Amino acid sequence: MIAVAIDGVVREAASGERLVDVINRTGAKIPQVCYHPQLGAIQTCDTCLVETDGRLVRACATSVTTGMEVFTKSEKATAAQRQAFDRILSNHVLYCTVCDNNNGNCTVHNTTRLLAVEHQQIPFRSKPYEVDSSNPFYRYDPQQCILCGRCVEACQNVQVNETLSINWEDPHPRVLWDGGSVIGESSCVSCGHCVTVCPCNALMEKSMLGHAGFLTALPQTVLSGMIDVVKGIEPQTGYGPILKLSEAEAHMRESRIRRTKTVCTYCGVGCSFDIWTKDRHILKVEPLDGPTNGISTCVKGKFGWDFVNSSDRLTTPLIREHDAFREASWDEALDLVARRFTEIKARSGPDSLAFVSSSKCTNEENYLMQKLARAVVGTNNMDNCSRYCQAPATVGLFRTVGYGGDSGSIRDIENAGLVIVIGSNTAESHPVLATRVKRAHKLRGQKLIVSDLREHEMARRADLFLHPKPGTDIAWLFAVSRYLLEKGLANSKFLNQWVNGLEEYKRSLAPFTMDFAARICGLSEDTLKNVANMIAEADGVCILWAMGVTQHSMGSDTSTAISNLLLITGNYMRTGTGAYPLRGHNNVQGASDHGAMPNFLPGYQPVDDPAIRARFEASWKVRLPSTRGLDNHEMIEASHKGKLKAMYIFGEELSLVDSNANFVREALSNLEFFVVQDIFFSHTCQFADVVLPASPSLEKEGTFTSTERRIQRLYQVFEPLAGSRPDWRIIQDIAVRLGADWHYQHPSEIYEEIASLTPIFAGVTYERLEGFKSLQWPVASDGTDSPLLYTKQFAFPDGKARLFPLSFTEATDQPNPEFDLHLNNGRLLEHFHEGNLTYRVAGIREKTPDTFVEISHELAEERGIQSGSWVQLTSRYGEVRLRALVTDRVHGKELYLPMNSVETPVNKLTSSHTDLITHTPAYKETSVRLRLLTKVGESPLPRTNSRFGHPTPQHGVEVERKWKRPDYRIPGNGLVQIQTS
Repeated sequence: MIAVAIDGVVREAASGERLVDVINRTGAKIPQVCYHPQLGAIQTCDTCLVETDGRLVRACATSVTTGMEVFTKSEKATAAQRQAFDRILSNHVLYCTVCDNNNGNCTVHNTTRLLAVEHQQIPFRSKPYEVDSSNPFYRYDPQQCILCGRCVEACQNVQVNETLSINWEDPHPRVLWDGGSVIGESSCVSCGHCVTVCPCNALMEKSMLGHAGFLTALPQTVLSGMIDVVKGIEPQTGYGPILKLSEAEAHMRESRIRRTKTVCTYCGVGCSFDIWTKDRHILKVEPLDGPTNGISTCVKGKFGWDFVNSSDRLTTPLIREHDAFREASWDEALDLVARRFTEIKARSGPDSLAFVSSSKCTNEENYLMQKLARAVVGTNNMDNCSRYCQAPATVGLFRTVGYGGDSGSIRDIENAGLVIVIGSNTAESHPVLATRVKRAHKLRGQKLIVSDLREHEMARRADLFLHPKPGTDIAWLFAVSRYLLEKGLANSKFLNQWVNGLEEYKRSLAPFTMDFAARICGLSEDTLKNVANMIAEADGVCILWAMGVTQHSMGSDTSTAISNLLLITGNYMRTGTGAYPLRGHNNVQGASDHGAMPNFLPGYQPVDDPAIRARFEASWKVRLPSTRGLDNHEMIEASHKGKLKAMYIFGEELSLVDSNANFVREALSNLEFFVVQDIFFSHTCQFADVVLPASPSLEKEGTFTSTERRIQRLYQVFEPLAGSRPDWRIIQDIAVRLGADWHYQHPSEIYEEIASLTPIFAGVTYERLEGFKSLQWPVASDGTDSPLLYTKQFAFPDGKARLFPLSFTEATDQPNPEFDLHLNNGRLLEHFHEGNLTYRVAGIREKTPDTFVEISHELAEERGIQSGSWVQLTSRYGEVRLRALVTDRVHGKELYLPMNSVETPVNKLTSSHTDLITHTPAYKETSVRLRLLTKVGESPLPRTNSRFGHPTPQHGVEVERKWKRPDYRIPGNGLVQIQTS
């Protein structure tokens, strides 16, 4: 810490800290229109000029030094600040009272008030541009744009989509998309960063327009007239009275606009933000304070919430009668569920029932579901959708380091010298996490290796892109590990101190030479040696992987091989290192953490451990089953065999997301009694005997746990839609009817019970999670959490990690002359999973209206296919018909089919083969044949999709180009020196 004098008062500051941050911390008020703490120094506005050592400096771009004396309100500084802001006002019309952005947080408005501006010295100058409303979610008004560059900085250096720029050399600069395209036909991915950071009303969510203010819904001609009146009286009254009127109107808005913190309901990154609402209308999503995402969102988190108010929402229970559904009262439906469960249990035993929990629902709801299964019904037949994606990654980490979770935090990945991404389309599946990698790669020199079948965005950005043959990642991981050990490039000190089993592990690697891996994977030995050397040379390695690894028959072993590689190179136990299996759903980590598994009670406590069971039995006052239950895959098999009679599932689309969908649907049809609980009448509901209408996350409270083990609270935004109920209340109602003595009044009471029984959550309380506070498990009883795992030891009794020997296995369902093409599958940026939520968002559907199959240029030319051609894909298990999209993202005889479809689900084609350890389906091991149906057709992706845009990468806003403009003058009449670094 060093001493700095601010306006004569000595303050403490960290050496090298931004001067603007020190000034802000003192409570002193200086203008700072372009500065945003999460964007850094942009230096376009000049309003933060302060005086030090007789010269003017930009406070945002100046680092404090020992003994620095700073004057924020000297004559020089004040004159320069006013002059700088006057230039800004010449680009902007102050019509705050009739502006939807007049909500107390407009930087331009607040700076006008701060500087007590009464009259503009430079009049407003109209620009020769029209409003651009071509994006479905937001619009850009260049007339109101002050050219601060925040949006450009956010797009170029935070989101790193690199779409926005400013042509400073133009006589009339404006923000450009792809160098001059209309927004709707650019590379913009609608992440919303630009709108979030805009300091005025130049960029605004369309959902705000005409809704936020009391006067803003008036016709445009009326609004324009009111604006003209305001501008007409300003020369006589000054801005003071005008601002007072607008501030009164803004204060009135507080009575009807609510701002509620929630956690995103889509992927596992765990973004959190405020949702602004007026009645049930969502005005906007405002990210700022989220511990993971800050100002960041993706298109789904920022704009993908229309489903909450969809007319398709279930609002009354349904009971099947004679192959049709009729509406029923809650009492009738719940009584029927309880009666049938009781009858089936009495006749066939508790293990004839099974329960499937939800990765879309809260920790508390998942906990209650497994408690219902175990403590009320008496079975461990309990699972969740991690079985379909990340269970193999959990096993790989259990085997080697002891905990089945990310080694550190998402922000910690930025500190790695090298990031390796295996089998993850991160930029589309986990967009905000990807921005952290893209940012570190672009700005900090982080190296990036990507191994994948598709040349997606992360692959194109990579320093080294590996395209191995399908299902062979494990081979190159083995070979690289052996090479590192043989060449003395492993971390012997770390191995000696922290790792067991080295010699046996070395022996297991004997077959895996570079030559072997090159032949198996279709990669050159030089490439593999390059991978090994990049790992050895890196200051910290993080490996990120997802379903391209886990959804294979050897998914658990490949995940284990990843952790083994990290161990031999010493890439655990410090920042910028470790294993990051990227969880796909918002709470798939939490569902498993809280006991929705056949072999674990909450906190990964084994069901067959008598001491652990005794603790739960004492609390729950029941006897618990002691043997492992059925997982999702085994439930389907048991239904086919007639052993499983009844199933209760909530918040999962089982009939579409499980592999070999035709086989699964037969199993569901074979059930004697099937209960489905959801917010929509999903495809799975078609097989149900009772359908119960639940509530989405915005209509309840609870907690979610993200991929980085981060537990966060979500708050109720809306009352549950009339007729629907939160899942935890429904589960409790069923339990009570089955004889349980449950009386939970709020999810916080449920979590108190969880914490009392689960050591890794011992210190988790709702008070410690208040607002945007969060905790990363394990959490000690005093509330101390673990952003970085394994700082003192690994999670084994002796504190050491374990190298786990493995052998090589080949993928199942290999191509042959009949089924000659390999079919890959996965996510798209715009949609989530099968699309039950996102297809109900009009703007998303506009950008990506339907699914398709990606076909390489080589294969398209060979088979006479073009984008829009209708084709039929046939596997050993089923067939689908859909349109083709010819693209360079796939190569040769490899196809890619997004999973985002109810009409043409990819799982009609996938098999029942699984990972041998976890029974996770081998979705990625599918061979098909392709038949051209019609050659000509409309492309499945409209030209407005971001894929067809042309980004314009540059280094942020490039303010130096502005300074070179002939009309730019340093504020303060150029009489003093100004620091511009």
